[in-house]
Amino acid sequence: MSNVICVIKFNYPSSYICYLAVMYRWFGVQLNPQFMGIDLKFFFVRAGMMGWLLINLSVLAKSVQESDLTQSMILYQIFCAIYIFDYFFHEEFMTSTWDIIAERLGFMLVFGDLVWIPFTFSIQAWWLLGNKVELTTAAVVANCFVFLIGYLVFRGANKQKHVFKKDPKAPIWGKPPKVIGGKLLASGYWGIARHSNYLGDLLVALSLSLPCGISSPVPYFYPIYLFILLIWRERRDEARCAEKYREVWKEYCKLVPWRIFPYIY
Repeated sequence: MSNVICVIKFNYPSSYICYLAVMYRWFGVQLNPQFMGIDLKFFFVRAGMMGWLLINLSVLAKSVQESDLTQSMILYQIFCAIYIFDYFFHEEFMTSTWDIIAERLGFMLVFGDLVWIPFTFSIQAWWLLGNKVELTTAAVVANCFVFLIGYLVFRGANKQKHVFKKDPKAPIWGKPPKVIGGKLLASGYWGIARHSNYLGDLLVALSLSLPCGISSPVPYFYPIYLFILLIWRERRDEARCAEKYREVWKEYCKLVPWRIFPYIY
């Protein structure tokens, strides 16, 4: 009986310690670790984005080689190239995003950057390689419209937040910014939804899948996954901001009631 008691006594703490160890490895411990002057978080993101681009270009080359380059493939490749090159051109805006200011560098981010981004975000390209899709002119125009709106919202929202953090008095859409409690921006896209950049990102993700048509759910893995991820991240961000800003955050939520989708959520 004493042996059983000893096992029970020591088993719970050891299991808890193992759980904490797993969580620390999964989420990481350090926020922005560096190695030989290199910011590891940015290094892994860059590698993932470049890997995504190289896989896309490989699929494009295969399409050209087989003389099977479709309008859908061209549309997807153009959208992806704009999105990826835009990331590198405006990488400075990343310093104001959740990934940099809140996420710690652990297995989750490293795996996500080096494996998840290049090999799952390119599913549409692989699918188009084996499935020919003919788009109508109206479908092409609508697809371009979704991408353009998503890109403008995503890039515009991140830029507004970044500029505000550098200069809280910088005008937003030609007007002085409205600031809650001297801390939270409530102008521009941030006066429409509390996480308007997520809305832009979701629209861009959807536009990358629309060239594949609607015959299969497989090409829509990226926007579906991103929707789940951003809802989860938005909830974590809301809890973090509520704890950090307290009454100021409550006031901001009253002024901007929508989380991501205006008049819906």
